[in-house]
Amino acid sequence: MGSRFDATSGTIPTQTLAVRGGLAVVVSLLVNLAILAAVLSSGIVEPFDALSVPPVALLTVLGAIGATIVYGAITRRSDAPDRTFVVVAAAVLVLSFAPDLALLEYDADATVPAVIVLMIMHVAVAAACVWALTDRYSPIAR
Repeated sequence: MGSRFDATSGTIPTQTLAVRGGLAVVVSLLVNLAILAAVLSSGIVEPFDALSVPPVALLTVLGAIGATIVYGAITRRSDAPDRTFVVVAAAVLVLSFAPDLALLEYDADATVPAVIVLMIMHVAVAAACVWALTDRYSPIAR
């Protein structure tokens, strides 16, 4: 039985999952490119390889696609898929900070403000994916 957080339990139709996943990708990408443009144009941080369009765009898209696949798998295995996905997304978000923090050690061009921006981008992708994919928040019904 689904909780209040889970509007519907059970497998999500593949077409609905694909549309929601596409929305997650587009929203994540637009938000992260807007953050990147704002930060770089403001001069708050010095640009470096990880904080440029190609890696930001690629990793944003891959992250949102990965979240879509995980959400689809969770809906097939959980009685509370939305709640489970939010927990998994939060755990993955925390783990995703580790490579950003490692940049401070291994990339001479990385600065603390730049790494914080990368972390904010991870939060943006996680939020967009939870919004677009879960039944509670998604504007796209099953």
